[in-house]
Amino acid sequence: MGFSLRPRVENFRIGSDSSLEFQNYGHLSPARSDSGGAGAKAAPYLGGEAKKMAAIAVHQFAQSITCHAWSPDRSMIAICPNNNEVHIYRLSQEKWEKVHVLQKHDQIISGIDWSVKSNKIVTASHDRNSYVWNHEGSEWLPTLVILRLNRAALCVQWSPKENKFAVGSGAKTVCICYYEQDNNWWVSKLIRKRHESSVTSVAWHPNNIFVATTSTDGKCRVFSTFIKGVDTKYGRSSSSSDSKFGEQIVQLDLSISWAFGVKWSPSGKTLAYVGHNSMIYFVDDVGPAPLAQNVALRDLPLRDVLFISEKMVIGVGFDCNPMVFAPDDRGMWTFIRFLDEKKPTLASPKYGSQFSEALGKFYAQSKYGASNNDGNSPSKSRGGAHENCITCIMPLAGKSRITRFSTSGLDGRVVVWDLEKQEDLLHTL
Repeated sequence: MGFSLRPRVENFRIGSDSSLEFQNYGHLSPARSDSGGAGAKAAPYLGGEAKKMAAIAVHQFAQSITCHAWSPDRSMIAICPNNNEVHIYRLSQEKWEKVHVLQKHDQIISGIDWSVKSNKIVTASHDRNSYVWNHEGSEWLPTLVILRLNRAALCVQWSPKENKFAVGSGAKTVCICYYEQDNNWWVSKLIRKRHESSVTSVAWHPNNIFVATTSTDGKCRVFSTFIKGVDTKYGRSSSSSDSKFGEQIVQLDLSISWAFGVKWSPSGKTLAYVGHNSMIYFVDDVGPAPLAQNVALRDLPLRDVLFISEKMVIGVGFDCNPMVFAPDDRGMWTFIRFLDEKKPTLASPKYGSQFSEALGKFYAQSKYGASNNDGNSPSKSRGGAHENCITCIMPLAGKSRITRFSTSGLDGRVVVWDLEKQEDLLHTL
């Protein structure tokens, strides 16, 4: 039996006019190859005064990046340059060299995940299919996974034990895929009934049984994915021993708009997700009696989140600037600061034709989503390392306590962030 929750516990409003610090990231232009691809040059690690910067490297791979994933040893990165291909780069002599192009999908790839233990890549696409890629010799060989969808696949993630993966779709369903050794193929089982709209993100609980989903119907749900013959040999935890496949554990009705970017904390005790109404939600003790909190933002909505530890979350989205959240002494989650802070620059004084002034305002609105009614007032900062919406955030170093992570966005950049130099955040970690 599932549970539904509709609380509004706490509202915290944050400002965006705080003092910001300018940061120079150096040259970001990619080195173009003859084939037209971006042989992206790795930005050097910054020294001197820049050691305190959170963004330690910026790489320009394409005009736009849909999603990215790292190899188990972090020596390679797989990106989707907003098309039907996956480009794999290897870092060689301070330059990113394109070593593989995975071409099998017919439409844009919406999700990539690279397994840590088995070194397999899973992709999901708007063509309603998924592929599992195995590295054999010097080639990546694809295996088709028939998802039985009539709408696009929107997201994908390996389970912690990597014996299953989940695919969210525009068909209001979640596909739980597992490998059948006897038949030598990947099988898809569907969770059909509960979602009322597209499934935008999926996240596995550390127990390998529960999966959380967010949807454009504004709800976050947790389901059991126990599959007989697949999960039994790994053991079943007491919390999931009575759950059948597809059973809804809880439904969270906290958002009044689209929901995105759900993630579990390392222990699985806390769940976080974001809404398109510029809200982020934190839920403890997911089950019959969950405890929920929400933080209201004055800025643009978030798209994804990542638990750095049990006591810190990074949120990314349309502000082009990672946001840090942490609980206070009372255990109430609150906004700490932007990770990539810089000082706003004064807009140019009013001169020239009315056309050039209007064109400048239009450029600011289209690029940053900001308006400036007074030409002499400070312009609102939307970030520094990124110049467009951040759509993906991935861990790089650490497990229960992540000290380094990467982000990618619609500006075609992958930015590596390091928290070790952020002295004001280390005590929270």
